[in-house]
Amino acid sequence: MTSKELTRDPMPARLAVGVVSAGRVGTALGEALAAVGHCVVACSAVSKDSIARAETRLVDAKIMPPPDIAAMSELLILAVPDTELPGLVSGLAACEAVRPGTIVAHTSGAHGISVLQPLTDCGALPLAMHPAMTFMGTSEDTPRLSSACFGITAADEIGYAIAQGLVLELGAEPVCITEAHRALYHAALAHGANHLVTLVADAVEALRESLKGTELEGQDPVSELPRDVAERVIAPLLSAALDNVLRRGRAALTGPVARDDAETVARHLDALSTTSPEIADGYRAMALRTAQSSGSGARMFEILNERLPE
Repeated sequence: MTSKELTRDPMPARLAVGVVSAGRVGTALGEALAAVGHCVVACSAVSKDSIARAETRLVDAKIMPPPDIAAMSELLILAVPDTELPGLVSGLAACEAVRPGTIVAHTSGAHGISVLQPLTDCGALPLAMHPAMTFMGTSEDTPRLSSACFGITAADEIGYAIAQGLVLELGAEPVCITEAHRALYHAALAHGANHLVTLVADAVEALRESLKGTELEGQDPVSELPRDVAERVIAPLLSAALDNVLRRGRAALTGPVARDDAETVARHLDALSTTSPEIADGYRAMALRTAQSSGSGARMFEILNERLPE
């Protein structure tokens, strides 16, 4: 074997790609693969939104049932919700739709490659390739992939080389996640991204309530429109806080819990409980975790462990 053969990329230069399905993630990934030269030959789409995405963003792909897509694919992307993935895999294996040698990659964060075992037994090469990115179902999703990391899991060095090559082609960064750590990896991302949305939405709701009826002369009334005054007030603070914590870690923490100002926290809880007991519950939970990590005193924990008013 020559040195050239030893260093040859194990992934074909161009692949016939099938996507199941044209949801938010599948469409973005299919569009990104097409942009770097792969041929997206087919996709599945059932809902009105997914059909529209397929027709406008995966324009060369035929809309077909999953078994037919699998039969014509060299790279089969399974971009379905976590709960649907095992059933899809079992169904494709049962009908022997996947040809031996097909690269089968799912985009689930929670699953590794064990969920693909029925297809691996059929001769497929299994990959887990999860983009650590949030998707809204718009064309903006696709360029965001190039700034994302992909959590990849494979069965062997060849699989990792293929996954790494695909991710690097997209301009993204591959990171290795072991099979045993997929759940922890996914939990960390969900805790950070999903709970951030809940946290910020609750903060905006409470802030909006505090601003109602206080408009200065010439200001529009406070509303729930996107980017209204509440969002404008809190956006610079949130941006600075996120930037600080990503650069400095827990040293970026400020505010009453960090200062061990238990009485201010008590007043916060009283005010939030009047506005929304549910938001107060969320504040209490996050303040308690913050107090644990910052070493607050006994009075802080006494206040945070009190029951909310009935």
